Amino acid sequence: MKRVTNCILQRGDQILMLQKPKRGWWVVPGGKVEPKESLQESVKREFYEETNLILENPQLRGIFSIIIENNGELVEEWMLFTYYATEFRGTLKKDCEEGTLEWINMNQVLSLPKAKGDNIYFEHIFSSDQVITGKFIYTPDYDLISYHLDPIYKQKVLTV
Repeated sequence: MKRVTNCILQRGDQILMLQKPKRGWWVVPGGKVEPKESLQESVKREFYEETNLILENPQLRGIFSIIIENNGELVEEWMLFTYYATEFRGTLKKDCEEGTLEWINMNQVLSLPKAKGDNIYFEHIFSSDQVITGKFIYTPDYDLISYHLDPIYKQKVLTV
């Protein structure tokens, strides 16, 4: 099972987003955890490789199982560890091999094209410093089939 880290970096009322060319979807920078690498090492390395920015004190905010199914059959499963940071050093890359980097106003982030599950956990991370856990099940084309978040978060969302 592969492990992936990413980080929501907030600067004022903006979030650094990366538009991937394949689908045109927006993501936050990140990537695969290398062998013998801690999650903290991975998020800092991956973020730096994609952005040229050095994260300062990224905090773990989400742990998710990502499951890809085709007609109920498991195709792929991986773990996503999402961090959040507001401090960084460096100058943003002008050219990123992974796609286009752009600071996006927070009130626009949720309306960008992306995997449907991203908005679900982004909303929580934007509004809480508590770690959220859950599971997202997608088709091979990344259509969201279902998701489950821990009961405390689910209850909070339903009562708001």
